[in-house]
Amino acid sequence: MKKIFFLFTIVTLALFANDTKGFDDYLKSFDLKERKDMKIRGFELLNMLEEGKAVLIDIRFREEFAAWNMPFSKNIPLNELPNRLDELPKDKLIVTACPHNDRSNLARIYLTLKGYNARYLSDGLLSVADFLRGDNAVEFIEELNMDRKTKR
Repeated sequence: MKKIFFLFTIVTLALFANDTKGFDDYLKSFDLKERKDMKIRGFELLNMLEEGKAVLIDIRFREEFAAWNMPFSKNIPLNELPNRLDELPKDKLIVTACPHNDRSNLARIYLTLKGYNARYLSDGLLSVADFLRGDNAVEFIEELNMDRKTKR
């Protein structure tokens, strides 16, 4: 666990080396509300997707996404995110995701500092995949498709 935290810290600092003022301000204003608001769980995400209030961004590498993915997500690998910001809507919640939540949290911090309303999927894509089996999958896809039809 210490190795993961250390790696996370190094990557975060490297990511924001050119924008330390923004990152400094973010850290200084970090409080319990931000800690709560930076996360979203799978069931909350699925509800927001059904309502058209969120966009799921899978930040895994292309090879990982090709091996398995959620068809209702958009793949923007973490290392491509800075060059693809124009693909993200400013009027919806951006939920970043990876299998667990390490890379998605980095993406969320980056997007937050760029002015996006962003959260990371705290229980990861694997938990969403586990939930979306059988009747849950059928119900979710039906509701997602119904919502898309009513918005046309």
